[in-house]
Amino acid sequence: MPAQGVSAADVNLTPAVMRRLGLAFVDWLARSLGREAAGLTVSTGRDSRISGPPLMTALMEGMASGGVRVLDFGMASTPAMFMSTVTPGFACDGAVMLTASHLPSHRNGCKFFTATGGFNREDITELLRLAQGGDLPSADAPGAIVTADFMTVYTGQLVERIREGAAHPEHPNQPLRGLRIVVDAGNGAGGFFAGDVLEPLGADTTGSQFLEPDGSFPNHVPNPEHPEAMASLRRAVLEHRADLGIIFDPDVDRAAAVDARGHEINRNRLVALAAAMVLREHPGSTIVTDSITSDGLTDFIERDLGGVHHRFRRGYRNVINEALRLNAQGQECWLAIETSGHAALKENHFLDDGAYLMAMLLIELARARSEGRDLGALIAGLREPAESREHRLGVSAPDFGVYGNRVIDALRARAAEEPGWAVVPNTHEGVRVACTAPEESGWFLLRLSLHDPVMPLNIESEVAGGVDRITGRLRAFLAGFENLDLDALGPDAGAPAPVGDPPR
Repeated sequence: MPAQGVSAADVNLTPAVMRRLGLAFVDWLARSLGREAAGLTVSTGRDSRISGPPLMTALMEGMASGGVRVLDFGMASTPAMFMSTVTPGFACDGAVMLTASHLPSHRNGCKFFTATGGFNREDITELLRLAQGGDLPSADAPGAIVTADFMTVYTGQLVERIREGAAHPEHPNQPLRGLRIVVDAGNGAGGFFAGDVLEPLGADTTGSQFLEPDGSFPNHVPNPEHPEAMASLRRAVLEHRADLGIIFDPDVDRAAAVDARGHEINRNRLVALAAAMVLREHPGSTIVTDSITSDGLTDFIERDLGGVHHRFRRGYRNVINEALRLNAQGQECWLAIETSGHAALKENHFLDDGAYLMAMLLIELARARSEGRDLGALIAGLREPAESREHRLGVSAPDFGVYGNRVIDALRARAAEEPGWAVVPNTHEGVRVACTAPEESGWFLLRLSLHDPVMPLNIESEVAGGVDRITGRLRAFLAGFENLDLDALGPDAGAPAPVGDPPR
């Protein structure tokens, strides 16, 4: 939702709206738990966005008016907010994080949690129904708003996890001694990781950058997928001869890394590394990913690691919910991960926590150093495409969902007849086609965004020029759809597309 920062006409997330959402959340929570609001405790936190403080104040006032006790954590991370619902001594009945992830600085929003996890679509729909409805119950006496420090508890959990996992025989309390780790927080909420996690473990954090919270994000787009952000981290790693670089998004639920040689560890490489660590501990486990992962990653997970690769729909809640479903049906799954950097592990409540994922990488880095090997050795067998491109095709039809599905159905039928093309079954969204002709040697996936009038098109090839050849064949077919904007496939089609969570 847009928040203060552009013009009055753009603002729809106001303090008045936040008070209403806060009171509606209290009503929803009391109904869901079958308890009186006066006996409940809810925690709140925010990232560094400029609009955060006044919106958070209004949210807390709204919740307190419903009778609950409100804990004000101040600057926090999204994963920490969830952990406040399951950590003894806090065990909050609910939690709210104010953040818009990597989106522009003038935007803001809310993420809601209970001890069972983050809100799903149906929960949000019900919350908005309550907020937009009639009178909401308010308490005779408002609940207290109390300042509390949970981030120290949360960072302590990360420190202990790394100490336990690295198990350094000589320096058990400082297993990262002798390692230089550069942190790039992108001026979001993740600056704590350098001083409160790495330094107590003995790491040298020289070269860390943009740790100071600044909601205008003045240095680079705060997105672990964005080329500009990754290039900035890579420069810092190489300049300071670091052993590892770590980058977070503003609310720290996503992360990526750069190794000592300047190689990026994000997207398919991050998925591969996380899968390698998980499958070593849980052989044969299923790894749930989003739909745009590469064929080389499938081969790596299944042939090299002996796991099962299960592609599912884009959206971090989608991959997490699919992992939960598989486990409930008896199919062991220990990792749900998106190429965007959202990674949720079964051992960590299936919480998408960028700091926890980086803790796992640091454990692996410490082990690799003690064994005289390189961190990248774990994914040495990963086959990567020669070319990879994403296009975003605008849909101008009034009902873009119906029109987009018509395009997908038509392409599925056409691909089944095209020489050298084969429709990949069970893709769960859109249409994925394997391109087997030697001059193409790759695949493409056309899907419909969950929210926007856009059809993302991902294409990969293992041969030089293969993406252009696949694109040419696709363009000839898609040109028949007058409400589909094919400008992205034009002369500048090779330009890097924006990356990140949206469009979904």
